[in-house]
Amino acid sequence: MKKYLAELVGTFVLTFLGCGAAVALGCDVTSPATVVGTAMAFGLSVVAMAYTIGGISGCHINPAITLGVFLCGRMSSKDCFMYMLSQVIGGVLAAALLMGITVTSDPTLLHGLGANTCAFGVTNGLIVEIVLTTLFVLVVLGATSKTNGATNNFAGVAIGLALILIHLVGIRFTGTSVNPARSIGPAIFTGGQALSEIWVFIVGPLIGGAIASLIWRAIDTEE
Repeated sequence: MKKYLAELVGTFVLTFLGCGAAVALGCDVTSPATVVGTAMAFGLSVVAMAYTIGGISGCHINPAITLGVFLCGRMSSKDCFMYMLSQVIGGVLAAALLMGITVTSDPTLLHGLGANTCAFGVTNGLIVEIVLTTLFVLVVLGATSKTNGATNNFAGVAIGLALILIHLVGIRFTGTSVNPARSIGPAIFTGGQALSEIWVFIVGPLIGGAIASLIWRAIDTEE
């Protein structure tokens, strides 16, 4: 149970700090300051959590990563399901707290809670999420692989930097999800377009995670 709780806490931190930064910066995807600041917040949150709960649960804090790890044979189906459930709960709790704080302090700062939407249509958004998640999960699978030896000690840094890069590319198009658990909570409390398009930010990342597992299994020297 401790590793499931760790995943809940880790996803809570990622969602609260990442989406919280987006809200504080106005959620303006056309603003360089918002894009860079939000990207840094999500990436640094992953680095922080990697060195906090990595030794307990592996610090997936993302159903797409969990799916990729499962398909690579690194975890059981039970753990896969419980990880995903814990991650979604953590994301929803973070969004609820963020909304409560924002509404009671300054409702004008709400700006959608950092929820994801498709700026250029759902087809474009789905493609962006699949591609970016594939690249991100591939980095995770490679950085945490036993074949990398001592470099595993720096996996958290590599993954965090990769997430920053992913956000720099994707924020303008979708707000960048690559993580269903990070998207579900804000969509629930924001409603509207974010909620109607939430399927894009569930299906896209999960497809990307599955593709990444196939690519990694094809190039991993341990296979």
